[in-house]
Amino acid sequence: MDTLNSAFREIIKNVISLSKAPDVVTGENVYQEGASDILPYLDKMVEALLLPGSGVDGLENLEDLYAKATAGKSCLLLPEHYSNLDLSLVSYLVRKAGGKGEDIGSSIIAIAGMKLTEESPVVSAFASAYSRIVIYPSRSLKGLEGEKRETERVRSNAINRAAMKALMGIKNSGRLVLIFPSGTRYRPGDPSTKRGVREVDSYIKSFDYMCFVGINGEVLHIKHGDMMEDAVSQDVVRISAGPVISCQEFRDNIRAEAEAKDVATNKEDAMISKEDKKQAVADAIMAELEKLHVSGEGKRAQFLK
Repeated sequence: MDTLNSAFREIIKNVISLSKAPDVVTGENVYQEGASDILPYLDKMVEALLLPGSGVDGLENLEDLYAKATAGKSCLLLPEHYSNLDLSLVSYLVRKAGGKGEDIGSSIIAIAGMKLTEESPVVSAFASAYSRIVIYPSRSLKGLEGEKRETERVRSNAINRAAMKALMGIKNSGRLVLIFPSGTRYRPGDPSTKRGVREVDSYIKSFDYMCFVGINGEVLHIKHGDMMEDAVSQDVVRISAGPVISCQEFRDNIRAEAEAKDVATNKEDAMISKEDKKQAVADAIMAELEKLHVSGEGKRAQFLK
């Protein structure tokens, strides 16, 4: 274990030394292409942490989604989020899965939060191995007051306008856009970290198709402090891709259910708010991911010794 953690920290140091990720996000650099010289380091690290039996379930679903993307449809990947290695795990296992896996993995563009990009050089360096679009999450404005809040509000608008422009430019170009619906890593004992963020509804609204992605197995364990304090271990990791779903149908069904529930439980003239509808969609996504996770753990069990 100590050897694994020492090797992990050495890779972090190498990746940081190679990273050319910007220290400050602006409207000019929200789109960041993956660094081909850093990716081999992360692939090597992930390979060392994965035990036999690790792999992908539902590759045919990803191939179906990728076929739609290459035909010009806009497509989303919505994975669970347990650690700062989740993107590395999904990318590596999909690229090594055979079939169209290499093409699928290479097509992924992640949506990344600005805060981690600026405040954690380790996470920023790791993320720089993969193509991504950086956004300014609305929750990052919480707690700010006065002039500082206004300054950051203006900055967030500029970054998010540029990010949306970049997204519109690539969403129909054969790429798969990956976004973590929880917006943060799940932390044991903190249920709020496993609740979907309302902003994910906007992505569902503007895309054609999506796949939910379960992640079972854990190779990076969250500790207090930054990523340098996290601990690694070997494990069997299975990635489970659910069937391709129409974004519009999913969203319309969930919003209709929310409205029907509101009418049944509130005054006759009460109407569910737009924000509540958005949260209903986010909650439904997390519920589907939980089902996929439970199913995936059952499949993973057969590979555990």
